[in-house]
This record gives sequence, C-alpha cells and structure tokens, in this order.
Amino acid sequence: MIRAYTFLLRPTARQQVALGEMLRDHCSLYNGALQERRDAYRHASKTSVRYGDQSAQLKDIRAFDPERQGRWSFSSQQATLRRLDKAFQAFFRRVKAGQTPGYPRFKGVGHFDTVTFPKDGDGCRWDSTPHDRQTRVRLQGVGHIRVHQHRPVQGHVKTISVKREGNRWYVVLACDDVPAQELPPTGAVAGIDMGVAHFLTTSDGEHVGNPRFLQAMADELTGAQRHLATFPKRTRQRTKKHRAAARKVAKLHGKIRRQRADFHHKTARTLVRDYDVIAHERLGTAGMTKSPAPKPDPDRPGGFLPNGAAAKAGLNRSILDAGWAQFLGILANKAESAGRLVIPVDARNTSRTCPECGHVAKENRVTQAKFECTVCGFAANADHVGATNVLLRAGLVHCAAA
Repeated sequence: MIRAYTFLLRPTARQQVALGEMLRDHCSLYNGALQERRDAYRHASKTSVRYGDQSAQLKDIRAFDPERQGRWSFSSQQATLRRLDKAFQAFFRRVKAGQTPGYPRFKGVGHFDTVTFPKDGDGCRWDSTPHDRQTRVRLQGVGHIRVHQHRPVQGHVKTISVKREGNRWYVVLACDDVPAQELPPTGAVAGIDMGVAHFLTTSDGEHVGNPRFLQAMADELTGAQRHLATFPKRTRQRTKKHRAAARKVAKLHGKIRRQRADFHHKTARTLVRDYDVIAHERLGTAGMTKSPAPKPDPDRPGGFLPNGAAAKAGLNRSILDAGWAQFLGILANKAESAGRLVIPVDARNTSRTCPECGHVAKENRVTQAKFECTVCGFAANADHVGATNVLLRAGLVHCAAA
C-alpha cells in the first residue's frame, strides 16, 4: 500500500533563504509557462502548447539563467510544469462536463508553497547521511537539511516534496510497498452517524463530542482578521505591520487545522481498534454546504423573499468546522492499513426511518435530538437511530456484494 510521511524540517538560516529562493524560482517558471500558453492561444493561429513542448525548453531556460533556474533540479522543474498541465486538464474536463471551469491562475510568491521531486536520488536524497544519528534530506541547491523524524519510514520512498506552511518547512515522503499492520479481530461491527451537535454517534449509542475548534478560537480569529482588513488588499509592497498581521491570521488557521486533524486521527484510530466493520453515511459535503438559491419577490420587482441564508450559513460553518470529509478519508486509510472493512451507504432518510417497523416519515424526527415513530411509537435519540439504520443498510449492501 501507499503511505505519505510528513516530517518537520530544521533548516539553518542560510538554508531557509535557499528554500525560499527555490520556491520563488519554481513559481516564476510556473507563471512563465502559464503566460506562454495564454499567449499561444490568443494568437490568430490558436496554437496549443503542451507539457512536452515546454519541458523541451527547460534545457535552454537553464542555460540562459544559470544563477536562478539553473540552480535547481531538472526533475523538480518538470514536476512544476506537470502541475500546470494537470491544472489545464482539469479546466478542460470541467468545461466539457458543463461545470464552472476556473481557468488556471498566476501564482503569487506567497501562494506557491510546494516543490516536488519525482524520484528519490534525482535532485534529492532522503536520509542523505546514513552514518549520522540525525536524519537529513539533501536537496540540490540547498544542501543537507536536518529532519525531525518522529517515526520510522517504511516501504520504498518514491517521491519527495518540500512544503512551506507559514514559517515552518516540511518534507513529505510518498512511499510505496508499505506493509499493512493488521490488528487482531474483535468481532464487533458498528454504524456511525455524523452530526453537528455530536461529531458522531455509534450504533452502540456512544456519542463523540464535537470539539468545534473554529468556534473556540472565533473571537481571537475575528480580531486578527479585522486588524488585517485595515491594510490595503492590493499593494506592491507590504509593510512590516501588514506582514505581521497576515502571519498571525495564518498562524491561527494553521493551529485550528492541526487541532482538527489530530482529533480526526485519534477518533478514527479508536473506531478502527474497536470494530472490524464500520459503516458510515455517504455524504456529499460540497452539496450540503451550498448557499440557498435566492427567491425573487413577485410583488416587488428587484426584491427578494427570505430564503434562510443566514441560518444556512451558520449550519454550513458548523459542517465545515467538523470536517466530515477529511475524517472519513482518514478513517478509510486507517481501516485499510489495519485490515478493517469500511462500508459507505446511502444517507437518505437514515434519521427518518423507524428501525422497529420501517416506517419512513419526516414527522418521525420530532426535534434535532429526538426520534419518535408516528406508527409504532418507538422513541430514541435521533442520532442513535441514524447510526442503527446505517448499520442495517451496510448489512444489506455487504450481503448483496457477497
């Protein structure tokens, strides 16, 4: 199986400057390649420029600018050009599908944060000093950088990426042939119901609280964002105070993101350890967090009726703060590694179906937390009912597959 390892880098001051220059030059290459594609298409001939054409120009570009483009790995520059080519492929795919296309944009220096080396040993070397107790990674043009390796790396290192997050630098290893670490069977199965009041509820009736990391830091984040908004959005040169305000907002968002990811990993690990089979709802978070469509007022031309946008915005914020999609992805990965089975099922009417008699009605859901069947009178917690129905549907899906 394939697994990614992320480790914190400990660069020296000189190496940190070199890493910043590497990102800057790869960003310049990306923007130059994008400009060439735009100019070629705007020409009367409507010429199409593809990855192979731009990759063939790299040798001349490196020879023309040896101080900047010539310093870095040829393979990493090819990976940057492939990144642009993938952006155009996704653009044309969305155009053909009738979706909102989103034409590839130029990247600012502060928004280009990753450089990828496609092969270990080609412009980079993981564990470049095996004789030393301290793990290091060697990058062409930068040198041997100290790595804070907090766990062993298994499998074969395929690609190496260097990533900047705020003032921190990370190395991301994509490893192949990682052996699975199967856990002993427990004989237990469970269905889980994702929610906002509770992060999740199992079919055993256990509730996992929603930590609401974004809401917990809302006051501090609001103050930092208001301070940042006092500076001009478009300026050629940010002042020292402007850069400090932007760093503070980014630092708070990074802390919230790390807290959420840590909570997701620990919760998923607990489920994988306790259950052999885990069923969950197949959720479309993107569709669930869409803003409601405006309702024109027929009596007032140009006016609109109330559409509940304010209440929906609060619900959307809570759903995104919970991070259901990220959690379910982490759960699936951990289950695969541990030899567990995860079954996604249709989420429709899971909290409106009576598990005793099977009656489906909107009226069964009395409140957000209470379920009471209008036919047989069965009453229980609504999230518990949803988790039970998810487990029942998973059994039907598993039987049909078998």
